[in-house]
Amino acid sequence: MQGNELAYQVYSPGSVLGLFSNALKLNATVNLIYLKGRYSFGGGKAYGNYYYDNLFSESDTISIGVRVSALLRSKIENNEIYTLRGYIEKNIKNSSVELRFVVDEIIQQEERAISEEELQRYELIQKKLGKGSKDLETVIREKILKDEPIRIANIYGNNAIVQRDFAEGLDVSQKYFQVSEYTCSITSSTSIVSKLEEVSALGYDIIALVRGGGDKQSMETFNDLQLSELFITIEAVTVTAIGHTVDETLLDKLADKRFHLPHDYGAGLHSIVEKLSHEKSNSRALLIDEVKKDVGKQFAEQVLTLEKQLKTKNDEFTEAQKNFKEQAENQVKIFTEQLKVRNEEVEKLKKDLTEKHGQQVKTLTDQLSKRNEEFQKFQESSAKQLQETQKSFSEQQKQRQQEMESYKKELNVLHEKNLQSVINEKTASLKAAVESLQQENVRLNTEVKNSKTDYIKIVIAAVIALVTGFLLAKLF
Repeated sequence: MQGNELAYQVYSPGSVLGLFSNALKLNATVNLIYLKGRYSFGGGKAYGNYYYDNLFSESDTISIGVRVSALLRSKIENNEIYTLRGYIEKNIKNSSVELRFVVDEIIQQEERAISEEELQRYELIQKKLGKGSKDLETVIREKILKDEPIRIANIYGNNAIVQRDFAEGLDVSQKYFQVSEYTCSITSSTSIVSKLEEVSALGYDIIALVRGGGDKQSMETFNDLQLSELFITIEAVTVTAIGHTVDETLLDKLADKRFHLPHDYGAGLHSIVEKLSHEKSNSRALLIDEVKKDVGKQFAEQVLTLEKQLKTKNDEFTEAQKNFKEQAENQVKIFTEQLKVRNEEVEKLKKDLTEKHGQQVKTLTDQLSKRNEEFQKFQESSAKQLQETQKSFSEQQKQRQQEMESYKKELNVLHEKNLQSVINEKTASLKAAVESLQQENVRLNTEVKNSKTDYIKIVIAAVIALVTGFLLAKLF
């Protein structure tokens, strides 16, 4: 049997489909035909300059695929009734043969009568417009500025798997949101209404209907009037992300914010948060720049003012230093001249005393014997007068010392240390002169005490003491 040829024909699956495809030769497939129905856009992209859409029967939800050129599609409005001319093409896919209508010409667009349901939809849209939409970005901004979490309630279908798409879109901005997940039968308007009533009472900031896709017939759920009536009464920001990019349902029109896909929904929230972060950073940077400019300007003005004040003070100090130096030089000059005059007077007095000393000694010697008693009285009187003179001298010296200290303090405030050394030097010379006179006075006092019987020496000492006191009084 192995050597015998097979007595029957063997086909492959592909050849069988090809045979049946070629066998389906009807008049509708080889001739131009006319189709009438509600035109519905499919995907948003063109493939080979052709769009692939759907044409629905007016009385039910049965549809046929449509292939139309980009030029003809630009003349078609979505969900309108059209009469189209074209032909049927067959497309083999796996074990099935799909029929597609290829549009050759747009024959007519019919005006649709406005139904009661459409009027109700229009009224709901007008009611939403009158109520106004809540801005999603504004709500998020206020919450972030108050450092409060944004509470979100996402309603998914049972057994939905699009939660991950939303989380991926939200990305790192998840820390700003508290997301709660609820599930219901997303294809049942009654189930959605029940879940919305439950969630809307919990005080969420955002309530979203999230759906990952599905057939077009299930989209009619989101056109339900009872669901739409409830949807516009929700106090929270309402969001739709029900997984379609072309068809716009009634809930999409009534929502405060619409996203096409769950990932777009999460990415939209993330984009708003990033925008607010950039605005906050930019406003802080602008504020810092303005503050820096103001502080810099104020600092520059203060520095300029201080420099002017410092220059004025330096000029005043230089002038005061110059005046003080001139005054000090004048005072030193005057003091030197006065000291010279006093020295000349002392020398003259010494000379006069020396010339008269001989005569006075002779006269005093003659009178010495007669005036022993008078000497005793005179000695007491002289001692008393000497004490008074010394006391007066001490008081005058103390007063002069106080005046000198006060004068030194004033000089220290007005001039620098180099002038202080000059004053100290001159003060030292004056003190030396005073000490010299004091030593002379002590010496004369000692001689007076040691020579009580020498009347001439006593008289000379008294005269010198008087003269010294006089000179010191004049000098200080």
